[in-house]
Amino acid sequence: MKRICLVFFICLVQLSFAQQPPKPSAVEIFETIKKLNFFGNVMYVAAHPDDENTRLIAYFSKHYHAHTTYISLTRGDGGQNLLGADLNEKLGIIRTQELLAARKIDGGHQLFTRAIDFGYSKNPDEALSTWNKNEVLADLVFAIRKNKPDIIVNRFDHRTPGTTHGHHTASAILAMQAFDLSANKNAFPEQLKLVEPWQPQAIYFNDSWFFYINREAFQNANHEQHLAINMGEFYPDIGLHNNEIAALSRSMHKSQGFGNTGTRGDQIEYLELLKGELPSAENLFENIETSWKRLQDKQYKKIQQHLLQVEANFDYQNPHQSIPALVEAYTLLQQAKNSFWKDRKIKELKELIVACSGLFLEARTTETYTNPGKKVQVFVEVTNQSNTEIKLKSVRVLGSKSNEINNINLLPNQKNEWETQIEIPLNQVSSNPFWLNQQPGKALYKVDEIWKRNLPEISNTLPIAFQLEINGQSFNITRNLVYKYNDPVDGEVYENFLILPPVSLSFQKNIMVFSGEEAKEVQLNLTNYGSTEALQINFNPTSAWKVEPEQLKVKFNNLNETQKVKLKVTPPKDASELNLMPKATNLNGIVYNSKVEVLDYTHIPKQSFIQPSQLQLIKLDVQTKGEKVAYIQGAGDDVAEAILELGYQVEVFSVEDISSEKLQSFDAVVVGIRAFNIYDAFAFKKQTLFNYVKNGGNLIVQYNTSRGLKTEISPLPLQLSRNRVTDEYAEVQFLAPNHPILNFPNKITPTDFENWVQERGLYFSDQWSDKFIAILGMQDPNEPILKGSLLTTTYGDGHFTYTGLSFFRQLPAGVKGAYRLLANLLSLGNEK
Repeated sequence: MKRICLVFFICLVQLSFAQQPPKPSAVEIFETIKKLNFFGNVMYVAAHPDDENTRLIAYFSKHYHAHTTYISLTRGDGGQNLLGADLNEKLGIIRTQELLAARKIDGGHQLFTRAIDFGYSKNPDEALSTWNKNEVLADLVFAIRKNKPDIIVNRFDHRTPGTTHGHHTASAILAMQAFDLSANKNAFPEQLKLVEPWQPQAIYFNDSWFFYINREAFQNANHEQHLAINMGEFYPDIGLHNNEIAALSRSMHKSQGFGNTGTRGDQIEYLELLKGELPSAENLFENIETSWKRLQDKQYKKIQQHLLQVEANFDYQNPHQSIPALVEAYTLLQQAKNSFWKDRKIKELKELIVACSGLFLEARTTETYTNPGKKVQVFVEVTNQSNTEIKLKSVRVLGSKSNEINNINLLPNQKNEWETQIEIPLNQVSSNPFWLNQQPGKALYKVDEIWKRNLPEISNTLPIAFQLEINGQSFNITRNLVYKYNDPVDGEVYENFLILPPVSLSFQKNIMVFSGEEAKEVQLNLTNYGSTEALQINFNPTSAWKVEPEQLKVKFNNLNETQKVKLKVTPPKDASELNLMPKATNLNGIVYNSKVEVLDYTHIPKQSFIQPSQLQLIKLDVQTKGEKVAYIQGAGDDVAEAILELGYQVEVFSVEDISSEKLQSFDAVVVGIRAFNIYDAFAFKKQTLFNYVKNGGNLIVQYNTSRGLKTEISPLPLQLSRNRVTDEYAEVQFLAPNHPILNFPNKITPTDFENWVQERGLYFSDQWSDKFIAILGMQDPNEPILKGSLLTTTYGDGHFTYTGLSFFRQLPAGVKGAYRLLANLLSLGNEK
């Protein structure tokens, strides 16, 4: 039964997430008691979501019962998304939630800094200068001072710059410096209004053979300062091996395709001591006080005695029998002098007492969202599922006391329900990730309040405070207002209750490209999230650009209604750019200009993303040849949309849809990013693509990773590598200046490589058949020139091209040269 409890719990995490009120099992309660009696903190440091060693996090959390934190410098915004086309800020939202889901499984806690993942960096100097090293260092120092880790573990080695992602090495360099600076009161003194200096006891490097040439090289290295720790532990109480828990946690990184299968047996992890005193491998905390003595208060012995007895005498069938001793310990702890440990253990004890009582506390709505200033019905449930004497003193919703819920004795197993109405304050912030409320800088998110900068999200944005009396002791327990409904398939479903602007103004596309003077139509979607009055919509065209109609009026009839308005946009004669920004004004002169997007993935909570609405308009000197393009779906990108903007007819295919009959009518076929990495079907569909080329077609394959290819990507020998050029300003050499790709139908010049974003490209080829022609050469500073970013060949009567250039980033960013170069690739074979 204990195993079933945990497996059910893990499933619950994946389906219902954090919105559901806690329903801990007796096994989980007992684990919490053991954590309560352990005073030890660990912080694991790396650069990105998915960098963390979930085996080590699970081991510290489950074996030692230590408070274990993973701090990722970035939210992974610069990576790729195997689940869809949501990139950049939206990918950062997704990966933040994936990390939170992972921590719920391995028992850890999650933190960040303000650093933005700006893409692959070959050395730490670039990363640190781009981020503004001092700002990220300050965030890391604050996290250490706030969370007081005794042990810090670096995922990467600070002594080996250039051997891995520059962000990786930078994370280790910053951790080494923060280890010393966190205790220095002269370092970042502005933080000392909120925290106090803190000196961790030890810092380690989580070493492994994969940081070496091979296993033999690792075995022959100097291991005098290394600890070899066997993490192959089976936890009988929960029926899982440490590696199984780690695999479940790792598998939450679904946007990166990091699903893992659990293993059993011995698992050795290596920790190299960098600073501090070397303990034994059997007890990493042997030089650290981890008992209640650490409270440094004369009451600690009494508190410890009560809680050790609770641990020794815990009754799995009757957890409520622990409540008297827990309440006594809580009363004594309240009398202790204020300290970091008092604050933490008070919070842990409160939730533990509620868990032992089986107390169910919930405040829910039956509405998905509302607006500031609106009223909403709230349904409150309080149920005492034990024989413990509990009184509900009051309920405060968003700070306002509900008069009808007052001084109620909660009889055993009697459900108490109330319905009340609350008004959302006019100044209530919208449900947007807090780090995106201000326009980010180039490489740092803007978060003014120091205390927010490390947080993964703001919890309890709509707080419901329950004042209780349990065994004669007062407790204030806070829950967040949630949206709950019944789904015919999934049953009970919890979601975030959202605060949204009354109207969303969203263009059907983010960018429009004009090659001539002809007007184009674009659709503006106006969605009603609470507007009850007429709205006037205005735009901001310049004298060069013309938008028709110039203004319009809208009146909604129903909630969730979307009115689709067609706009006619006429470009100027000359090259020009404009960000078209609609504004909706109501009768009171209040202006709305936001776009609401909902990120709805099955493995994480539903998230809203609210940003200013705009449409990027670009008048571009670009010519095209050919008419029809087939786009084979890859891991998720907006390149097909960009091809549409060039004026082509585009049909999007899945891999399974590929057939000779379908392809023969297309002037070009483009394969989406990483398609050969993720679709097994290419193993038997590739020949159809190669025959299309042989019969006169034009096939363009975008980048795939060198590892994990399902089959060959080219009809002729071509090998992929991890080579890339990360400097988006790198000079580009024209190796085949007379080739049609650089001349037809557009003359490509160095100016077409200006204003690129994040990188030039990635996963270039490093070996290819001599029948290929290398079109471009480029290099990062102090590195050899790379010639494998754009390779093309004739094959039969047609053309095959492989490109590692990051079109998937450049086109959505409106990089004009990328559109012109893509037009030439699509036009290949039409020179005559």
